Amino acid sequence: MSYEAFRQIVERRRSVRRFGEAAVSEAALRQVLEAARLAPSAGNLQAWRVVVARDGGVREALARAALGQEFVAQAPVALVFIACSDTSGRKYGRRGRDLYAAQDATIAATFAMLAVEALGLGTVWVGAFDTEDVARVVGCGAGETPVAILPVGTPAEAPAAAERRSLEAVVREL
Repeated sequence: MSYEAFRQIVERRRSVRRFGEAAVSEAALRQVLEAARLAPSAGNLQAWRVVVARDGGVREALARAALGQEFVAQAPVALVFIACSDTSGRKYGRRGRDLYAAQDATIAATFAMLAVEALGLGTVWVGAFDTEDVARVVGCGAGETPVAILPVGTPAEAPAAAERRSLEAVVREL
């Protein structure tokens, strides 16, 4: 793929909060999950996992845990990315537990988000949620913390591009 093709995917990506009723195909879901699996991670520990929530009751519980963001339940699939801090902590100590595992899960979720866009589907990053409630809904174990929910489906809206700060405003050279 050329840089231009990649840039088009990045530029097209929008935060979709309204979804059609069409199911996400198994093939598309597998491609999204495969993209996440290929994400880099600290020490290649891959200190994250993802829960695929297809069940309507589970998605409704996630929407409630996400402070009433009903679009989580409306999407046919919700992906919950979980940091496995004990895995990272065994190798990297406190920094691995407190930072690297969350970074690993975040990178994997970002790769999944870009794959969703490349497949013509829609998603939005959901980070506003009650961590304990989400952990309970998806069955997190000790040392596991949810870091993001990505509802995935066919977009039923075409949001406008959000305004971005200039390159000069976000980059500092030394």
